[in-house]
Amino acid sequence: MLPDTLNEVFALGLGFALAGALASGYQAWRNRPASFGLLSGGAGMQAFAAVPFLIFAAPFIIMRNTVRGKQLEARPFQFVMIATVIAGFWSLMSGTFFLMVLQAVGLLQS
Repeated sequence: MLPDTLNEVFALGLGFALAGALASGYQAWRNRPASFGLLSGGAGMQAFAAVPFLIFAAPFIIMRNTVRGKQLEARPFQFVMIATVIAGFWSLMSGTFFLMVLQAVGLLQS
């Protein structure tokens, strides 16, 4: 496997792992699952503070909602595939960002 391909697979996995850890931590802290409804509180500080959290937790939330929608509402395969691609791309980008932060801080060698 090429080094660039391996790096992107690692970033994809890291993005999903980070999203899952954030969403699970939120659920353990608040006793309810994380959702995009955190933004519906208006233009207050709570909604403003939820944006960075949702940026990194979104792939997990998208996939959780997609799997639940497939089970409960029998959503078509095309919808599930599109949501999976969106969550995967989002995870790849957040994982790449996290890897870049780790390299900038010096915790990871390139």
